[in-house]
Amino acid sequence: MAKDDNTFDLLSFSIICILNSDYSDTFFFLSSFLVKFSGCSESKGIRYETDNLDFKVRTDGTIYTTKHVHIPSEQTMFMVTAWDHQSLDRWETVVRLLTTLMQSSVKEQRSYLGGMRQKRDWVIPPINVPENSRGPFPQQLVRIRSDKDSEIHIRYSITGVGADQPPMEVFNIDPVSGRMYVTRPMDREERASYHLRAHAVDMNGNKVENPIDLYIYVIDMNDNRPEFINQVYNGSVDEGSKPGTYVMTVTANDADDSTTANGMVRYRIVTQSPQSPSQNMFTINSETGDIVTVAAGLDREKVQQYTVIVQATDMEGNLNFGLSNTATAIIMVTDVNDNPPEFTASTYSGEVPENRVEVVVANLTVMDRDQPHSPNWNAVYRIISGDPSGHFTIRTDPITNEGLVTVVREVDYEMNRAFMLTVMVSNQAPLASGIQMSFQSTAGVTISVTDVNEAPYFPTNHKLIRMEEGVPTGTALMTFSAVDPDRFMQQAIRYSKLSDPANWLNINATNGQITTAAVLDRESAYIKNNVYEATFLAADNGIPPASGTGTLQIYLIDINDNAPELQPKDSQICERPNLNVINITAADADIDPNVGPFVFELPSVPSAIRKNWTITRLNGDYAQLSLRISYLEAGVYDVPVIVTDSGNPPLFNMSIIKVKVCPCDENGDCTTIGAVAAAGLGTGAIIAILICIIILLSMVLLFVVWMKRREKERHTKQLLIDPEDDVRDNILKYDEEGGGEEDQDYDLSQLQQPENMDHVMNKANGVRRVDERPIGAEPQYPIRPVIPHPGDIGDFINEGLRAADNDPTAPPYDSLLVFDYEGSGSTAGSVSSLNSSSSGDQDYDYLNDWGPRFKKLADMYGGGEDD
Repeated sequence: MAKDDNTFDLLSFSIICILNSDYSDTFFFLSSFLVKFSGCSESKGIRYETDNLDFKVRTDGTIYTTKHVHIPSEQTMFMVTAWDHQSLDRWETVVRLLTTLMQSSVKEQRSYLGGMRQKRDWVIPPINVPENSRGPFPQQLVRIRSDKDSEIHIRYSITGVGADQPPMEVFNIDPVSGRMYVTRPMDREERASYHLRAHAVDMNGNKVENPIDLYIYVIDMNDNRPEFINQVYNGSVDEGSKPGTYVMTVTANDADDSTTANGMVRYRIVTQSPQSPSQNMFTINSETGDIVTVAAGLDREKVQQYTVIVQATDMEGNLNFGLSNTATAIIMVTDVNDNPPEFTASTYSGEVPENRVEVVVANLTVMDRDQPHSPNWNAVYRIISGDPSGHFTIRTDPITNEGLVTVVREVDYEMNRAFMLTVMVSNQAPLASGIQMSFQSTAGVTISVTDVNEAPYFPTNHKLIRMEEGVPTGTALMTFSAVDPDRFMQQAIRYSKLSDPANWLNINATNGQITTAAVLDRESAYIKNNVYEATFLAADNGIPPASGTGTLQIYLIDINDNAPELQPKDSQICERPNLNVINITAADADIDPNVGPFVFELPSVPSAIRKNWTITRLNGDYAQLSLRISYLEAGVYDVPVIVTDSGNPPLFNMSIIKVKVCPCDENGDCTTIGAVAAAGLGTGAIIAILICIIILLSMVLLFVVWMKRREKERHTKQLLIDPEDDVRDNILKYDEEGGGEEDQDYDLSQLQQPENMDHVMNKANGVRRVDERPIGAEPQYPIRPVIPHPGDIGDFINEGLRAADNDPTAPPYDSLLVFDYEGSGSTAGSVSSLNSSSSGDQDYDYLNDWGPRFKKLADMYGGGEDD
């Protein structure tokens, strides 16, 4: 078998024959020898490739190694693919290589092969089945045979997942021959391997061989494209980044076997848009999918966003054989503060009236090329010089980024007529490394102050002076003058009162001198804490006029001008002396030292005062008044008491205290009868009052009973009213038409509706009345529901109206009415003498719209000119 060229014709097979045999396993025993496939040399235009770089196939179908190959003791597998360039057909097959000893002789090799065949009868190596096979099915995989099948009849079976367990019947076995088949195409992504057990039993079911394990591996085919986790990836990179800066990572997964080239994904960038400043601004790691910058020049102010199309290809990136997919990577160029803000002008100017605050006097405009409304763009303004007192501040407009120079402290034209400010602008974020401030980041601002008419002011506002109360009218108190701050304007000031609650003061209009217009009283209600307050107005004659106010406070020193008063003014006491006394208190409107201690005493005249009463001083402000005698008749007594203060000179006052003397109970309290008696009413008067109260209560009770009875009678009367007599929801028929003023003797029966026509027909010729009800079917009036629905009321009324209009049996009847004699005439005269003032014929066509009751009138008068 061995030849000089170290090839084995015994193991040479045609690749096309192998492909046509539907994935029949091919075993090679190699040891650095070339293997030649015979039978394929006549095929023209066939190209062969393998997925294992250690092996290649020549155009004549010979498989050879590209270098020294170490084949494991188990096996080595790789796939061979053939293309027909003419028919564009494609075939694939799996080649499995088993190792053996090449030092043995040909006979030993044959013996080894035969031994392998005998061993293989019951020892089955792993079985490899390519996925996505096109059949035909069932397709034989292997034959299982026991050495004892020559002695007895054996039945073969298989168990496990794919046989008798879900998924069921993927594999089956011929029980007699032992040939095992696959029944349908495999999908490695669904299941990569199967583990079955083969059984051999005799006809009686007895085990002949021990069960053996069958391992079936599904060989992966490149039938799945790489799939990106996201179709769109978003990343960002700072502008000005150096080459090699990490941007983002894209990831694609391939469902094929990752240990083979089928599942090995490689990445590459297909396109970049825009291609500025270079068409290759980014690169991607082919294995990890990391995107990094590869060129300098990223500038957000020129290109804010890049769109990169990334392609993922399996077969280790082989574009000819691999499957590909694409995704989009959007890379935002983020802003860094690489552009300092710059003023659009070197100088600015503004104007502000004096004494105004929160006024914008100038708008400072800047230009910044960084991203708007970001910390790199937002401007911050500072006043470097020209405003030592802090009259101005610069606020940033959040929308326009302008600087608003604003007055925060009043400026005075008389102090500063102009300001020269130096301002600087910067960003909220610091400048990027290596970026310097521009000389255009500073500017000058000139602010002019305009003069306005300022109001006069009182140098000492809330001016406080002290003086005694009671000074006479016309006394000069002081000169309360104001100052005009407008030094450069010659203006006159006029004074007037703005607030003088008690109208006690006058002010000179030209010089501001204040005099009294009434006596000042410290005890007045207008005084608060001994101080009287008045407000004055000072106005200049500028254009427009301006005015200021000043407040004058007068502290009034107390003098003893108020006599003391006693409290209470009335009280009560028992008619017999006991512990019941009257406590009295002295009060003085003045203040210390013109108040207590007070002196209390009873007058000597009349003498009965000191005879019946006594007064005892408790302290400087309080005293007690009590009875001196053992009994005093009940009644009301006026007890005068003299009280004197401690002023200089002292003042006294005699106060009258009304004291009720009454009988008391055991607790010392006045009884009710006693209190009345003390008020001056006798027993008879009290009884009369009680009788009047009882009579009044009785009258009220009787009135209430009468009202309730009347209400009950009214309610009962309403219930007794006949429903037919109730005029609230009925139609009343009046069949009488009386005569004139001179007809006082007539038969009313002639005016009534007759029940029958006998008396009419039997009546003598002359005056008679024919008013009869037509005979015929009466229309059906709608039946009113027991519980009407509010929504049906309108329909009910309309239906009843239509029925009544078309009812000939309803009065008044359409017949001739003949009435008896109605008198010779009326003193009022006849209305027939009245003529219409209108000229021409009257239009009666509207009678046609009034229903069937006016049909005759419509026929008589509404016919028009043809009638």
